[in-house]
Amino acid sequence: MKIAVSGGGTGGHIYPALALIREIQKKDKNVEFLYIGTEKGLESKLVPREDIPFKAIHITGFKRKISFENVKTVLRFLKGVSDSKKMLKEFKPDVVIGTGGYVCGPVVYAAAKMGIPTIVHEQNSVPGLTNKFLSRYVDKIAICFEEAREFFPEQKVVLTGNPRASEVLGQDGIRGRLSSGLKLKVPTVLIFGGSRGAKPINEAVVKSLTELSGKPYQVLYVTGDVHFEEVQKEVQLVGNPDNVIVKPFIHNMPEVLAGIDLTVSRAGATTLAELTSLGIPSILIPSPYVTDNHQEKNARALSEHGAVRLLLEKDLTGPKLVENIDQILGNEDKLANMKKAAKKLGIPDAAQRLYKLMEELAKK
Repeated sequence: MKIAVSGGGTGGHIYPALALIREIQKKDKNVEFLYIGTEKGLESKLVPREDIPFKAIHITGFKRKISFENVKTVLRFLKGVSDSKKMLKEFKPDVVIGTGGYVCGPVVYAAAKMGIPTIVHEQNSVPGLTNKFLSRYVDKIAICFEEAREFFPEQKVVLTGNPRASEVLGQDGIRGRLSSGLKLKVPTVLIFGGSRGAKPINEAVVKSLTELSGKPYQVLYVTGDVHFEEVQKEVQLVGNPDNVIVKPFIHNMPEVLAGIDLTVSRAGATTLAELTSLGIPSILIPSPYVTDNHQEKNARALSEHGAVRLLLEKDLTGPKLVENIDQILGNEDKLANMKKAAKKLGIPDAAQRLYKLMEELAKK
């Protein structure tokens, strides 16, 4: 079987694609892949590292305001479709999947026009422009939130979940704690703001260090690489409590998550897939700077089921953050109920569901 994959721009589109590829490779080493992205996107660095064949097209996204750049984007789209058709004719895929980002537009559109079975994977509760556009042409639309169903043709929609959910399973949590310098038998909170960190979350944590020092739990606080030096200076001024470990980045996130009791994080789709798969309660602070405010909508979809506590950035303060952590970790029944609710929303076999969908389409 041959599978062409396209997804780019942000890690939220790329990591699910890579997780899907890795999980399929575990099951069937004979499957061949071609990843089509952009030269300047993050995918051009991440995909080749995985030894996955990679080709690039030149494409840009539409400006939301009226702009002459949009005329250029249309021309680039048409050129991208032409280039994609050449790549697909050469590779001869049995199925093409797009995991989001504007690069998927010409790639998946070209495949659909060529009669190749196509799928788009929507990670968020509110779909992006590219997937809305492609939904008219593709054979199937794989979603991760039931809330996304209403935006697409009903007969095409399949709930599969996010392949990243499959990757975080199978860890015992001990290795992740030891590698992070955490104690094994102490309740643990992980605070992070995504791969690049989040300044408002960092500011709230730094202002809470003195109060956190006397708590019966430990904190693994991840600042993000770009914020680490600035945060470290502030931490040195305030004093670093013994129960707070500060790191710039975590490379072994699946191992670490397996040993966490509560998380404080943004509400990106990949993060939520990981947390629900493991059944980890969380305090979500959605980024208000994303398209269509989709992180808040993602978070509300989980909070309505009691799996998370929603804390908007405009309401975020150091005391408010600590208060929320205390209320959850200090109440065993509350923690257990949130864990149960999160686990119920998880789809741990997401990669397998997507692969099965591909196989079914390829046979038609």
